[in-house]
Amino acid sequence: MTIQRMDNVGVVVEDLAAVTAFFVALGMELEGEATVGGPEVDVLVGLEGVRCDMAVVRTPDGHGRLELMKFHAPAAPAAADRDAPVNAFGLRRIMFAVEDIEAVLARVRPHGTEPVGELVRYEDDYRLCYLRGPEGIIVALAEKLR
Repeated sequence: MTIQRMDNVGVVVEDLAAVTAFFVALGMELEGEATVGGPEVDVLVGLEGVRCDMAVVRTPDGHGRLELMKFHAPAAPAAADRDAPVNAFGLRRIMFAVEDIEAVLARVRPHGTEPVGELVRYEDDYRLCYLRGPEGIIVALAEKLR
């Protein structure tokens, strides 16, 4: 048996509404929201007394999803360094292919987005940029030129 596809990537956040709004402004679609908890969830994640609000956003093609989670119980440990550079250990960024990189940048600026570097042209193939969104989440954008 082999992996069929990636289902989603989980991201634990403090401000679920702000992070969800950021990803929707980026161009993702809100698939659904829920509150989860109970014995099955406790056993699944290895914690006790879980109560978690979730929002699932997906790419317009339906192939990529993020599960955004706000844990109310148990209390989450202190957040890692939100200003960590791109080369820090761990899952550091999510990259999305976009059609009009400047339009996407304009849509996400009101959501507290800061550039990590600059918008660059990579050879004659791509325009690329890295953004630091709410809660330090790093998003990369790639616009194919050919």
